[in-house]
Amino acid sequence: MGNSRRRRALAFVSGHRRVVAVASIGLLVTSLPVAGWSVHLGLSVRDHLEAARAALATVRSAAGARDMGRMTAALSVARREAAEARRLAGGVGWSLMTHVPLVADAATTVRVLAESVGEVADVLAGVGQAGRPFLTAEPRSLGDMGVLLADLRTAAPSLDDAVSRLTRARARLAAAPSRTGLDALDQARGTALREIDDLHGWVGGAATAAELLPAMLGKDGPRRYFLAFQTNAEARGTGGLVGAFGILQADRGRITVDRLSADTGLQSTLSPVADHGRAFLARYGPAAAKLLSVSNLSPHFPFAAATWTGLWERQTGRRLDGSIAIDPVGLSHLLALSGPVTIDGGEQVTAANVVDLTERTAYARYPDPEARKRFLITIARTAAEALSTSFADPIRLLPVLRTMAQEHRLQIWSRHEPEERLLSDTPLGGVLPEVPGPYAGLVVNNSAGGKLDYYLDRSLDYRLGPCVNGRRSSTVRVRLTNDVPSGGLPAYVTGRLDDQGHPHPVGSNLLWVSVYAGVGAELGRARIDGAPARVITEAERSHPVFSTLLELGPGQSRTLRLDLTEPASARPPTAPVQPLARSQRTTVSQDSAGCTP
Repeated sequence: MGNSRRRRALAFVSGHRRVVAVASIGLLVTSLPVAGWSVHLGLSVRDHLEAARAALATVRSAAGARDMGRMTAALSVARREAAEARRLAGGVGWSLMTHVPLVADAATTVRVLAESVGEVADVLAGVGQAGRPFLTAEPRSLGDMGVLLADLRTAAPSLDDAVSRLTRARARLAAAPSRTGLDALDQARGTALREIDDLHGWVGGAATAAELLPAMLGKDGPRRYFLAFQTNAEARGTGGLVGAFGILQADRGRITVDRLSADTGLQSTLSPVADHGRAFLARYGPAAAKLLSVSNLSPHFPFAAATWTGLWERQTGRRLDGSIAIDPVGLSHLLALSGPVTIDGGEQVTAANVVDLTERTAYARYPDPEARKRFLITIARTAAEALSTSFADPIRLLPVLRTMAQEHRLQIWSRHEPEERLLSDTPLGGVLPEVPGPYAGLVVNNSAGGKLDYYLDRSLDYRLGPCVNGRRSSTVRVRLTNDVPSGGLPAYVTGRLDDQGHPHPVGSNLLWVSVYAGVGAELGRARIDGAPARVITEAERSHPVFSTLLELGPGQSRTLRLDLTEPASARPPTAPVQPLARSQRTTVSQDSAGCTP
């Protein structure tokens, strides 16, 4: 083989985020002790895959621009080029390479890559056809939402089929050799897996939306939901204290919100409105199922949601179909989509200022708590309007909803069991999973009764060691910082309702800090700020939970370290993040040797 052709094969070793990286095919064929036909075959496969990759990149940009003509043309090119690459890599000639010593693994992986890009192109063609009504239509008026719901329901079977095909393609590629002796080819396989996972997430989210939204938005009859507005300034397990609420009604896609009220508008009850089991009762007490202010101490959203609907139904005698929760960060995502809104007095609420406005400015502006609550009701009305108008443009809305769901800024529970099963498998459901595997989740609940958690900085470091005899050692290190400013905050923000009989530094906070570990994990020792400490060990939905109260003075940082032993597991580690005002810094690392049960 000449130097020019060798250089040609090597020239493709670069590239960023390709669906398939095809450079290694040239390296593969130059090492084969066979005739020149194998070189020609390998370069032909490479060229067709490169053309397919470029066409798929065009598909993505055209879909974002809603250019159906350019997208259709690019998809046609991608499918044609991918089909030719798949034909060549699936033929007798390439099959011979998969049996040649030293290069069999590489040849096999290249063949599966060719099959994968072909499957991706075919899936995108099907998804594009199913999504044509959304790609070609202008944003709809709210009176035309029934048509949108019908289009979604029609698209559901095609989207479900696309998810199944991507799942199978991913499984085949994951089973292909990962260590072929060619670094670029191994990286190509890893890149392709990540790209398929990303596409699977998007298509899966669209499939779930197509399955759920028509019924949940009232296509088959009106629906009514408890809509909770959580304020992260006072932390709760699902995000924050319910500062305001309303009743969201959906009828053939038209969304309205009425009965907006501050948290004081929902009365407590003498007896629990829901039974969440003995472990819940032991950990949170009976008040968590009787009183709105402590109804969402658990991070498991269905517990809170069922309590909210129960409280409303007992107070009004009117049945609800479920519960929805949103917070100011979630509202900022919606306002980025819908644009700024103007509230009474001419003040603009925007994506950039809504979090600060509701979580900090409102407390400083209104010394009277009742005046502040009236202001927050106005913001809640704004949120309701942004939520309803955003549904008019589903192509732009779905990515926003996906972000909100992944951050747990939007959580949904349905009392209709088939819908709840679907929701539970998505981030929207806010479910604390019971599946085994390495897990470290930090949950803080405000125990001081103040509103200082807007200023709370959090970090979690989860380090997993090697597995030995079916167990592994791990360390969870949590660091919390009370970044409250000095002065300028009302007493009801900084006040200590937990201990009113004793003086505390202004701006001090008290947090109930809990670390949720993986199923079967055991605590070795605990340390707070480097000193040995005792923590309470409880259980929730199969997870051991290690908890303690931490006092944080103004500007103070505290560190909780837990040394654990966990069951050996090949599952990837999970470290969910509680949705508070400030982002959590999370790092997860594990021994490079991996872990096999």
